Parts: sequence; structure tokens; C-alpha cells
Amino acid sequence: MKDTVGIERLIEKVSRYASPEDVAMLRRAYEAAELAHRGQTRRSGEPYIMHPVAVAEILAGLELDAVTLSAALLHDVVEDCDITAQRLAEQFGSEVSALVDGVTKLERIKFNSKEEAQAENLRKMFMAMAKDIRVILIKLADRLHNMRTLKHQPTEKQVRIATETLEIYAPLAHRLGISTIKWELEDISLRYMNPQQYYRIVNLMAKKRREREEYVQEVIDYVREKMGELDIQADLSGRAKHLYSIYRKMTNYNKQFNEIYDLLAVRVIVNNIKDCYAILGIVHTMWKPMPGRFKDYIAMPKANMYQSLHTTVVGPRGEPLEIQIRTWEMHRTAEYGIAAHWLYKESAAQAGKDKEKDKDTTGAASAGVKDASFTQKLAWFREILEWQQDFKDAQEFMETLKFDLFADEVFVFTPKGDVINLPAGSVPIDFSYRIHTDIGNRTIGAKINGKIVPLDYKLKTGDIVEVLTSKHSYGPSQDWIKVVKSSQAKSKIRQWFKREKREENVSKGREAIEREVKKHGIELSYMSDKNLDEIAHKFNFTKVEDMLAAVGYGGFSAHQVVTRLVDKIKKEAPPVELVKLPELKQEPKKQKKSKLGIRVKGIDNMLVRFSRCCNPVPGDDIKGYVTRGRGVSVHRNTCLNLEAVEADEGNRLIEVEWDMDSSAQYNVEIEVTGLDRRGLITEVMMAIADSKTDITAVSGRADKRKMATISLSINIRNVDHLHTVVEKIKRVKDIYTVRRIMQ
Repeated sequence: MKDTVGIERLIEKVSRYASPEDVAMLRRAYEAAELAHRGQTRRSGEPYIMHPVAVAEILAGLELDAVTLSAALLHDVVEDCDITAQRLAEQFGSEVSALVDGVTKLERIKFNSKEEAQAENLRKMFMAMAKDIRVILIKLADRLHNMRTLKHQPTEKQVRIATETLEIYAPLAHRLGISTIKWELEDISLRYMNPQQYYRIVNLMAKKRREREEYVQEVIDYVREKMGELDIQADLSGRAKHLYSIYRKMTNYNKQFNEIYDLLAVRVIVNNIKDCYAILGIVHTMWKPMPGRFKDYIAMPKANMYQSLHTTVVGPRGEPLEIQIRTWEMHRTAEYGIAAHWLYKESAAQAGKDKEKDKDTTGAASAGVKDASFTQKLAWFREILEWQQDFKDAQEFMETLKFDLFADEVFVFTPKGDVINLPAGSVPIDFSYRIHTDIGNRTIGAKINGKIVPLDYKLKTGDIVEVLTSKHSYGPSQDWIKVVKSSQAKSKIRQWFKREKREENVSKGREAIEREVKKHGIELSYMSDKNLDEIAHKFNFTKVEDMLAAVGYGGFSAHQVVTRLVDKIKKEAPPVELVKLPELKQEPKKQKKSKLGIRVKGIDNMLVRFSRCCNPVPGDDIKGYVTRGRGVSVHRNTCLNLEAVEADEGNRLIEVEWDMDSSAQYNVEIEVTGLDRRGLITEVMMAIADSKTDITAVSGRADKRKMATISLSINIRNVDHLHTVVEKIKRVKDIYTVRRIMQ
């Protein structure tokens, strides 16, 4: 079934700014996509073709070119249909084929975990973005339409997809300056992650809507009257704050809805920068500005290219009122971000000339780029491409990526007056590496506003930073990695240790692995070149020395290496003969499910209990120990008590496995530390309750340093459930660490 309504609506949009040749290309792409997806339906029961058409329509709203829109229409045919990238290239050109390939997930590769799969898909997407930034625009539109139709998914999947969207895709849209997509992604995510709060805010907003609109109109009339006296042409409008923005303000500042006054902002759009500052003068003359609430993003643009003047004043009714002032060009950039830098309103011939003239590695010039400093504005993205190569561990990569996407910024000055933007919490070392790698490596001190400060000084907006260097410096310290905030600085420091101290790092890495091997009670003979070479290749290292060096400079964990070594030894070890157990001689029969969710290999109706020393849960690697008179005691493989027994009574160990179909729950103890403040325990317990988890015990204490420690006992289903709970707790304000307690 064809989506004729959707495609005609898309064609109508595109016809307003594209050539007839572009429209013809779109029709061909639609026919190919419709034929490929014919017979396929979405979970809602609608024809699948409606999805790519909707994705292309979102991008048409950003006025993107025919190549991007064609790729959007075809973005799922390689992944879901029997069509190759080569066939796409033959029919629609290499550019369309490359964009589709960049969006296509790595479905055919098997990963050890969902997080690893997610990390590798994002890495692939970033590499494709390096060639053509439009890949992420298609991906964002794809995610937006999937979010709009999320109601057709199961509840558990709704929450997982909404969480991923809020943690990755909404911040990416923000970094690219595409506020129209960012706000909608955030609001829809909130709707599924916390529906109670979402609909509460919706209802409260609706109750006072007329009152707020009257107030804003009153302000607009005041400003327009004064503008007329100065003969300034401007467009004035009221802008309601988005639901997620209100929700964050309520949670971050612990406020009720009726305590938030700036629910609406007045936006003023003028023709030039001179008029921006003239309007600012008018506003500050009419109403008193609130201290510390004025931000000049025109003089100091955000990293995502956003420019505007923001000021909050005490309005005519004595309530705070936010006013934003910008030019039409700034407004377009604020709404469309990176997408605003494509010139698609030109003729097809001119676009073709620009395409040949301005090609570069970012792919931004595929259809002509409006701003010569375009590549500089994507500096943050280039940093991701640099540091992502340093991470072999998927979880570490994801955590670093989320930090970079969410990080607030500070704006500091060089002694010459140039503005440098850095992540909030950055130190002078971050600043020095942002200036130049060699300056960072030779840094020995810093001056802030003319005064010498320690290298761990937290930079503040407005600071004038001067870096002190020395040719005789021994280079960066390992401790710097713990101090710096920017991923760029961390990457540069690691690179220095890789290059300058390779032999030392190889030696340190080998020693660290040997210590870890001894902890596990494994003979050093197992650290053969053959075994290490096999493990190195599994972690994508070219040579064993590369892996050892990575362990030595702190970029990789010795524990990860030894875990793989232990797995290899277990696979190659001969089977262990157990003590006399008559049940083993019985014919194998269908096992009964244990109430604890454990199966004992080869034995039925065996008494099973969990050891209290390590409290294993589904997802942990486990082993059984045949006790004297109390059945099988189940331990984690890494349990110290099990290691002690293994040497003396190895013949009492028995293989056990989790019954993944079991609905049993398991008790786990966790310890949470954070800043001691009123309501902290309550917020932590609410976070746990949000994840539908039972709490069986809770206690807390605080020390003289205002550090609170909360001990909790909770019932969980498996390790994934535990990770979900931990992530919920980590989002509570003022929480420092969350760890699972092992005795």
C-alpha cells in the first residue's frame, strides 16, 4: 500500500525551494523505497513506507537537499530489505549510498551486550559523520518519528528507547543546534519516562495559559511602543517554555510548579546586531534587570553556534520575565543549527558548482556551505573522533560520550582576549590542551586574572587564563587524567604516555596483569605469548605490546585481560571429577525449576542456597560448591572465599547456571555516597521506586565532612535490572558514587 498522501505532502514542501530535477529524484527514491518495503508493516499495523516518508518530511522542514531527502526515504532498505549499498549507488549515486550506509546499524555483527552494540553503532555513525555530517541529521529525524510513534511499543521498550533518546540523541541535537528537534525529543522522552510528572505539568500549564498570554501581550505592547520611538523594525512573540525544561527546573532546584515564574519568554527578532543591543537598552530602561541573569551569546556564541542576547527582568507585574533578542539569521541558526548552513535555495546548477568547489572531509560542502568557519564550529565532534579510539571498553566509551554531550560550558579568555569555551569544571590543563598539544604537555603552572593558582583550580566564566610552560618539563602526570574534564585533554595526555613512555608502559602493564593473575590463583605460565596474543586480538589490539602499554598508561584494565584469560583456561581445562554423588549416575532427565532460579548441571532436586559473602544475581558468572549437609552453595566466580576453597577442595566445585525463565528476585546490598542534605535519602528511595524495585532495608549516616552514606538492601531480577537502578540513583542531585557491596 502506497503512502500517496505523505509523499504528495513531502513533494509540496520540497517544491517550494528545490528544482524540478530534485523533485523528480525524490519521486524515484520514493518508488524504490515503496517497492522494497512493500508488504512490510510497522507495529501499529500501518504500511512501513509511512516511516521513511515521515523522516524525509521532517528533514524537508529543515530545507535539506534532494540527496539527503532521497537517503532518508531509502535509509532502511539496506538494513531491512534485500537491497545492497552497491545497487543503491548504481541507481542514486555514491552520495546517497554513503548516507544510507552511515545510518544503517551493525545488525549482522554479534556483540557481548546491548551497551557494546549501542557503543559500536554510535562509533560507526560518528565515523560516517566525519565524511558527511548529514548522516546524523537523518538519524535524528529517524529517531524523532520513532518517538512520535512510541505508543505502539511495549512499556519496557518505551522506557529504554526514551532513556537512550534523552541521554544520546537529544543532547546530540542540542550540540548541533537543532532546537526544533531537541525540544520535541526531550518532551516525548519525559512523557514515557515519567508520565505522571509529564501530564501534571501539561495540566498545570493549561490552567494558567490565558493569564500568561495576557501578561506577555502586555509586555509586547510596552516594548513595541518604545521601539516605534526609535524607528526599529522587529518581530515580537511569546514563547512558552518546553515541558522538559520546566521539569528539569523543578527537579534541579527542588521547586514546585507555582514557584517557577519564567514559564514564558518574550522573543524579539530584529534585522541587525546593532538593533539587538538597542532593544536590550530599551528593556533595561523600562524594567530592572535581575543580577547575574544577563548572557551575551552574540559576543560569545555557544559551541553549537547559538547566538542571542538573554536577559531576565522584573516585569510590569513584579514577576521575573525572560527576554531573548536576536537577528533573523541568528534565529534560523537557533532553530535549525547545522542544517541552516546548507544552501539549498540555490539553483541546481549553482549547487553543483559549489559541490565541486568546496568539498572537504566533513562533507558539509556537499551542497555548498554558507559559513567559512563551519569546520571550526564542529570542533567538539572532531574531539569525539579523536578520543573514541582510545576506548576499548564499550561502557567507558558510553559514559564519556554522555558526559561530553551533557556538559555545561564555561567561557574564559586568553591574555589576548580570545574566547575559549570549555566543559564546566575544567581546569587550566584543559585550557592549555585546547590551545595546543605541545603547550599542554609542557604546562607547569597557571595564572588566573594575574594570580598564580594550582592546576586543579576550577575555571569560571570570565577568567583570564595564562599558562606557564617550561622546555624542561617532564611532561604530563598520570594524575592529570583524574583532574581534567574535557575528553580532548584526556585523549592528548593518554597519547603522550603512549608515545613517550611506551617501553615503561609495556613493563607496567605486564606487572599489573601478573598481579591480577596471582589474585586469581592462576599460574604465570598461562601468560604465554600465544594466550596474550589471542586476548589482544579479541580486544582489537594489533599487538600484545599495544595491549600491555594500554594497561600501563591506564587506558585499559588488567582485570579485563585476566577475565578473558580465566575464560580461556576454563574452556581448555579437563572436566573435574566430583565427590561421590549417586545422582550423577542417573539417566539425565528434565530438571525441575529451582525456586531460586538456579539449575545444577546433571543433578535434580538438589538443595541450593546463595552464599552471603558475594550475593550473586542473574548475569553474574557463578559456580557451585558442594557443602557438607547443606546442599550446593552458589558463589560468584570472583568470590575470594571460592578462590580459597578452589586450591584445597577443587573436587567439591560443581557447574551451576541461571534459569533465565525464572521470575525469582534476589537481594542485593548497595552503598550510595553523596552530599549530606535534607531530603537526600527520600530522593534516592523515590528513584528506586521509579524503577519498580522493592527496598527491604535502608540506613544512613553522615560524617563531619558533610558526606552522607546510605546503605540499601533491594530485590532485583538480574544484573541489567541492578544497572537500571544504579543509573536512576546516579541521576539524583549531589550523588557521588553508587556501588554494590561485596563482603
